[in-house]
Amino acid sequence: MHGWSGTILNVDLTTGTSCREEIPRRMLEEYLGGRGLGVRLMRDYYHLDPFDPAMPLIFAVGPLCGTPSPTSARLSVVSRSPLTGTIYDCSAGGRFAWRLKAAGIDLLFITGRRITPVTLSVTADAVEILPAGSLWGADIPTTVAALTGRGSVAAIGPAGENGVLFANIMMGEGNSVGRGGMGAVMGCKNLKAVTVSGDRKTVIADAKLFESARQDIMRLFKASPVIFGPLGISEFGTPVLVDLMAQRRMAPTENFSKTFFEHSANYSGPTIKDVCGAKKDGCYGCPIQCKKSSKKGKALPEYETVSHFGALNNIDALHTIIRANDLCNELGMDTITAAATLSAWGEIRGAYPTAGEIPCLLNDMAFRRGDGELLSLGSRRLAATLGHPELSMSVKSLELPAYDPRGAYGMALAYCTSNRGGCHLRAYPISHEILRKPVPTDRFSFSGKARIISIAEDTNAAVDSLVACKFAFFGASLEEYAELLTAVTGVEYTPQRLKEIGQRIILTERFYNCANGFTRADDMLPERFFGESGSSGDGIDIHPIDRTRFEEELDKYYRIRGLNVNGCFDDQNFLEKQP
Repeated sequence: MHGWSGTILNVDLTTGTSCREEIPRRMLEEYLGGRGLGVRLMRDYYHLDPFDPAMPLIFAVGPLCGTPSPTSARLSVVSRSPLTGTIYDCSAGGRFAWRLKAAGIDLLFITGRRITPVTLSVTADAVEILPAGSLWGADIPTTVAALTGRGSVAAIGPAGENGVLFANIMMGEGNSVGRGGMGAVMGCKNLKAVTVSGDRKTVIADAKLFESARQDIMRLFKASPVIFGPLGISEFGTPVLVDLMAQRRMAPTENFSKTFFEHSANYSGPTIKDVCGAKKDGCYGCPIQCKKSSKKGKALPEYETVSHFGALNNIDALHTIIRANDLCNELGMDTITAAATLSAWGEIRGAYPTAGEIPCLLNDMAFRRGDGELLSLGSRRLAATLGHPELSMSVKSLELPAYDPRGAYGMALAYCTSNRGGCHLRAYPISHEILRKPVPTDRFSFSGKARIISIAEDTNAAVDSLVACKFAFFGASLEEYAELLTAVTGVEYTPQRLKEIGQRIILTERFYNCANGFTRADDMLPERFFGESGSSGDGIDIHPIDRTRFEEELDKYYRIRGLNVNGCFDDQNFLEKQP
């Protein structure tokens, strides 16, 4: 088989057994890998509680992984989120994905729960479940250092062990399976870490076509100002967006009560490079190198992290933001939800946490002690418990990232249509509303946004199933990646076929969510965005969102998707009609 290994490794932690099975060829061709294949294999499990031992934790690579395809050393982790209750996937880059593929595995399917803590060791020839009592309670760096001799490591920290609802799974190279609490699912299984190693090669069907497609993609990368321009993400990383969001009056400030923070330049991309001597870093084999690390090799914070630990919490000290990022990475927590929960708590109590309080509060979150017990549940549960549910800036319980929706109406709609909750990456309308790629759209208009978002969601679902990085598509398109996929697998793919695969994935996810009780009422922004203005300046006024126009565009989105007015399915046999 070309591209795919065609193998799923099933591991039952309860019984301590494992087996390798063949994945049906048609399933691979119609769901690709990563997000798509993981979501398809959740069909018999999506209704389970996230902490049910039978709930799978799925690690899935794509057909391009293991080849020199640009940005393809990635995987998706799929399960049901304990934070949101939605079907959930999150992707991460690094050597772990590459080595999982080199072990001859497209998908690792983990179920069950051990009585005592363990690690799972996977190679091309063996699977071992090993005691991990000595590592339970250890932070991420300590765990990785102890296990690196077994290959690449994916581990949880104290946050995952203690069931923090936004706990991460951290890769040994510093990449994170963030958002949604996949680390808590892993911790509930008493699984401290997974290690993988292998030496099997991914076979390419057409080497000549592959090299031609790869060179086309690389040329497009080099021509993209967003990727390799003087102010591109390769040069400064994602914090280069700090100044742009400030200029657009879209920087969420003090729990989204304002949209401008006058001290944001303290943690902009150029400032971080100057102060920290930031050097280029990134996922294994990636030519873009969008991540940045310090002179000592420590991962520096990305845009969402600097903005949320900065403006959202009214903090302007770069060293505090970097320390918060370090702690979240060491303890295994999502920076967006951690910072947003602190901000909601700050507004409710009338005082945002000070720079000096942040480290202690993050530690308390991870160990669920003192105020950290409530903070560990995320902003929606915290705000509801404290009598102010309206102050959780979340959609489907997932905290909004660092783009205020009043400054980009496509983003406002995309937060709500996202199947996993308030996420910017499902459709990423920032690309055309702010970055003007591939063509600019009016950021203060809903006109046409339902159609654009549905197409972008389909496209990104396919990208997440390849698994490739979304930043690649600031240069290349599905046209080039379809050719690359055809060359790798020997199966004919076109951009249209990839979009159809993406649409199937999107609708499957929504079907799962609807079956679990999600409705139109969950596809809604917090009231603040409809009733309060943002900050103005530089000739820009940030007005409240027109609820009537929002609802009209949401209706259009449902019609485009073939959904009813409640955002769900009239055809309850939808799943049975899918491959």
